[in-house]
Amino acid sequence: MDVILAFDCAVAGLSVAVVHEGRRRAALTETGREQSARLLPAVDSVVRQAGLAPRDLTLIAVTMGPGSFTGVRVGLAAAHGLAIGLGIPLAGFATTSVLLAQAPMESRLRVAVIDSRLGDWFCALEDEQQSFLVSAQGLGERLQGRPSVLIGSGAQPLADQLARAGVNAVGHEALPDAVVLARLAARDGAALWRERNWREGLPRPLYLRGVNITLPDGARRTVE
Repeated sequence: MDVILAFDCAVAGLSVAVVHEGRRRAALTETGREQSARLLPAVDSVVRQAGLAPRDLTLIAVTMGPGSFTGVRVGLAAAHGLAIGLGIPLAGFATTSVLLAQAPMESRLRVAVIDSRLGDWFCALEDEQQSFLVSAQGLGERLQGRPSVLIGSGAQPLADQLARAGVNAVGHEALPDAVVLARLAARDGAALWRERNWREGLPRPLYLRGVNITLPDGARRTVE
C-alpha cells in the first residue's frame, strides 16, 4: 500500500498529513499566513511524527487551486520539488474536489465554496465537479431551487445570503483536509499517478482569474 504525504495551503493556513493503508499516521493543521516559510518545516514534522523518513514515501498529493494565488503557488512548488527530489509521483486535485469529499452525506446537493475575498466565490457542484467563479446571485440561479449544503471557507455567510434570497441552503465552515486529500489520491495509487505525470506532466495551478495586485498608489488591479 502507498505511503502518501498530502498537503494543502491553497485557501488559508495549511494542512499536512501522512496516510498509510487509508489510515492517518500523522497530521498537522496550522492557521495564519507565511505558508512559504512554514510548509516544509510542517512537512518534516509530520513525516517524523509518522515514524518515517522521506525515502519511505511513495506518493505526494497536493491541492492545485482554486484559492489564494500565493498559497496555490507555494503548495505546488513544494510538491514539485519533493516529488522530483524523491523520484515519486505527484497527484493533484482541485481544492473544491477535496471540500466536496468532506461534505456531509445527505439528500441536499453538496456545493464546495471558497470566498475569493473579491466579492465572488470559487465553487463546484457535486454533480458537475468542475470549478467555476460566480457571484452569490449567480450561484443562487445555478442551484435552480435545489436544497443545498455549502461546505468551505465562508460557507455560512454565503448560505445566509442565499437564504435571504429564497434559496434553501445551509453552510458548513471547513478548510481542505490533507487526510481527505491523501485518501482521494490513494484511490488510483502511485502507479497510475506516475503514468499520468509521464503523459501529462506534473499538476499545474488551477486559476479561475488573474492575480490581484496592489499598485503603489493603493489601487488594486487584476492581472491576467
